Amino acid sequence: MMRLHNAARSSASYRVRIALALKGLDYEYVPLSLVKGEQFDLAFRALNPAELVPVLEHEGRRLTQSLAIIEYLEETFPAPPLLPHEPEARAYVRAMALSVACEIHPLNNLRVLRYLKQDLGLSEEQKDGWYRHWVEQGLAQLEAQLAAFGRSGRFVLGDEVTLADVLLVPQIFNARRFSCRLDHVPQVMRIFDACMQVPSFESARPERQPDFA
Repeated sequence: MMRLHNAARSSASYRVRIALALKGLDYEYVPLSLVKGEQFDLAFRALNPAELVPVLEHEGRRLTQSLAIIEYLEETFPAPPLLPHEPEARAYVRAMALSVACEIHPLNNLRVLRYLKQDLGLSEEQKDGWYRHWVEQGLAQLEAQLAAFGRSGRFVLGDEVTLADVLLVPQIFNARRFSCRLDHVPQVMRIFDACMQVPSFESARPERQPDFA
């Protein structure tokens, strides 16, 4: 069985849980407390020297970085597919996924927020303002892309769940957690609501995990 080292509230972990659920794959859930700093323990650093979750162990392999893990799952367990076959559509899905993974998430992950508060001396209000600014701006750019490309249906690409939806949903959960404004991204929220009607998205949500607190 696969073993997933992850944290309930980690959006990168959430992405992988969604992908595993969509593909119907069983795994052992290994919780890691980021708040307690367990990612810095020697035992975990032996798994991932980058000190980040998630880490997936499968058949003696050790995989890191959520997008790399999901692509591994896609190639190893191709059904149901999370990437379309047609090259242009596949590039579009990857671009939308990377808009979240590269443009929004890095600016508001736990390491950045801790640095803002502990090293730069920002107040809690200033730190949360930083978070909201970049998330709201990033989601607005995502909304603009959805409108410009005109490829969305029920989901980011038509009516089938893809990698782009897997990346979108955890970002919205985090945005809500920090009270971000979301009324300016109606198409993004429509897609989010559609995703949450899919059991795999619902079962992977942070509140349903054993280490949620």
